This record gives sequence, C-alpha cells and structure tokens, in this order.
Amino acid sequence: MKAINDYIVVDQVKEGPKKVGGLLMTDATDSDNRYKKAKVVSVGNLADIIKEGSMVMYDKHAGHEISFEGSSYKVIKLRDVVLAE
Repeated sequence: MKAINDYIVVDQVKEGPKKVGGLLMTDATDSDNRYKKAKVVSVGNLADIIKEGSMVMYDKHAGHEISFEGSSYKVIKLRDVVLAE
C-alpha cells in the first residue's frame, strides 16, 4: 500500500484510559478532544515533510477509513496534520 500526492496513511494509536482531576477518561468520555494521535504508515510523493514511522496529531474529522490486509487505516491529507514528531 502506497499513498500518493499529498495523502498520508496513518494507523490510529489506541491510548489507554487516563485520569483527569480524579475522573477516569475513556474513549467515550474523551469525545471533546479534537485531535487524534497516529503513526504514519505511508506518505505520498507530495508530502515530503512527513516521514514514515513518525507520530502525528490530526483533526479527528479528517480523512476516511480503509481496510488493507485485515487492518483498518485512516487516509488523511497533509493539511489535516497539526503536529508531527
């Protein structure tokens, strides 16, 4: 699987429950978070500032889901990435 142009294929990182102010925050209660963390799987030829294997934060409403060889990935555009490590 290879992304093209300014698209990036990411694998969303499942973050475990965390405590905020003594309350346990799960995925269901943490819906106010606008950004999701993911690992970059494939980078298109026009998205040269992001490298495969990098961790990124992207807008949770961006892109669309795809399935490839039994795994689920998200395809987003470079402009939807807000932070990169």
